[in-house]
Amino acid sequence: MSGIPHDAHPRVLALLRRYGWNATSFQVLEPGYSYWFDGEDACVAYVDTGGAWVVAGAPIAPEERLAEVAERFEAHAAASGRRLCFFATEQRMLEAAALRGLSIGEQPVWDPRRWEEGVRESRSLREQLRRARAKGVRIREVTPAELKDPGHPMRAGVDRLMERWLRSRRMAPMGFLVQLSPYAWAEERRSFVAERDGEVVAFLSAVPVYARNGWFVQHLMRDRKAPNGTAELLVDAVMRAAAEEGRSYLTLGLAPLAGAVAGWLRAARVVGTPLYDFEGLRSFKARLRPHAWDRIHLAWPARRSTPWPWPLYDALTAFARGSLARFGVATLLLRPLLLVWLLAVLLVPWTVLLALPANAPRFPSPLVQWGWVLFDVGLTVALFSLVRHWRKWLATLLASVITGDACLTLLEALLYNAPRARGPGDWLVMFVAVLAPATAAVLLFWARRHPTLEHV
Repeated sequence: MSGIPHDAHPRVLALLRRYGWNATSFQVLEPGYSYWFDGEDACVAYVDTGGAWVVAGAPIAPEERLAEVAERFEAHAAASGRRLCFFATEQRMLEAAALRGLSIGEQPVWDPRRWEEGVRESRSLREQLRRARAKGVRIREVTPAELKDPGHPMRAGVDRLMERWLRSRRMAPMGFLVQLSPYAWAEERRSFVAERDGEVVAFLSAVPVYARNGWFVQHLMRDRKAPNGTAELLVDAVMRAAAEEGRSYLTLGLAPLAGAVAGWLRAARVVGTPLYDFEGLRSFKARLRPHAWDRIHLAWPARRSTPWPWPLYDALTAFARGSLARFGVATLLLRPLLLVWLLAVLLVPWTVLLALPANAPRFPSPLVQWGWVLFDVGLTVALFSLVRHWRKWLATLLASVITGDACLTLLEALLYNAPRARGPGDWLVMFVAVLAPATAAVLLFWARRHPTLEHV
């Protein structure tokens, strides 16, 4: 059956406690999921995007039933007119069921009982922990009662941290497996805060991975003003708590597009850096000396000739809460840094076109042509630098310089290009040449005052 019957969540939780093996399995209790039950011992949690059902991880079922449940759910999806894919599956699922897989990254894994050994062997990790403690950062575990009470001072402190953290993100809030829900099912979680001078400066929430006797660190939020080593101090706390309970498994979750991914995904990692710090996240997790890296996959039925772009599109749509277009517009409006990045990217082909010999007649002399080319090369480098590390003074400088660029371009167009224009093509080039820098200047002046970048 599908949908969300009144007793669905208790039933899913009972199955998770028996068969919740996938690292992200606990997250299917959060809002937005539909459930399909197969008998008394199996469940599939999925998101309906309209054109596809995107499953969160693997079916929650005994290992020996994974293939059967996946096949039956595949038939149910086909009968309902939906494509099907499984996001964040681990190797066990690919070996059990008839699925095709695409590696989408790696997930670091620790045995918490060996954490102390790793700390002793890593001088840099010990230094980070020492530095945070020396700056007055203190870690303590938060009780479910503190988190569930909206009026509790601790809950208010975490709320303020989340608000600051969300403002610092480069993309609009996402759904599916990355929605922010640190208070849901608080009794099942282990939560820790880092405090400094009475203020919450970082927060960690771990959820159980029942069938592996472990935890998954679902949320790790750090204020930009928190001292270096604060995040490491929180991880140290959760590792030690897990070790005290005899837990043998702990993961910080997926490092997207890390490890042995396809070449086009590596290219996407580079192109997507302004939206998501892929390398920084992977490096942070690697510095914590994981004991292993598990490969994570996007999978879809092998029996159907579905080309790989469809499962990828469907998974991204699930994260975008059902509409990539709406998510893209929201990200552009809320995250002006993306627009600055897009401006820098578009400037690259424009500069190449300016340098072509065929465009020499558009300039009063070769000296003027190459002056503009060199100017745009320098501007491109400066814009990419600004995207990598936002500095308000640099945004102001570039906006002023580009304003001058727009004025000079307009003057050149009126005095030199307009009298020599011979057709629609010449007028189009003039229009773009004048409009582009004017738009860019307005964008930069707007971005430098945008709330999400005020404290960057």
